[in-house]
Amino acid sequence: MIDGVIEKPLKMICDERGRLMEILRNDDDVFDCFGQVYITSAYPGVVKAWHYHKKQTDHFAVVRGMAKIVLYDAREDSPTRGEVNEFFAGDFRSVLVKIPPLVYHGYKCISEHECIVMNLPTELFDYKNPDEHRVAPDDPSIPYDWTRKDG
Repeated sequence: MIDGVIEKPLKMICDERGRLMEILRNDDDVFDCFGQVYITSAYPGVVKAWHYHKKQTDHFAVVRGMAKIVLYDAREDSPTRGEVNEFFAGDFRSVLVKIPPLVYHGYKCISEHECIVMNLPTELFDYKNPDEHRVAPDDPSIPYDWTRKDG
């Protein structure tokens, strides 16, 4: 696992009325601080990658559909430099993925319908000076191929 990354199983509370899923609590070990909450989505087969943040920690939870969340550690001083992690998250696997600053990340919708990803970042988005640094999904400096692995 990439240094600083945490995968937390999510608690699902179900009864005859429906369900409630706790995503992040301020008494969780994984909790740092609160910036804002937003959702983003992707249509089937769409890849949204790569980017990293200099200050911000992200907390991804897929609340509809399925997504493959992929991380790449390019940090010079990291003990896990060069490591890639894949997380399959969503309807069939309820997890929260904590993504530390300077770790490249992105996701691909792998369900038959739109996937919706909730992010609980530690910082507010600064429209004038965004802490978002992007490279293309096929950037050769990141050793990852977004195509399906089943041939």
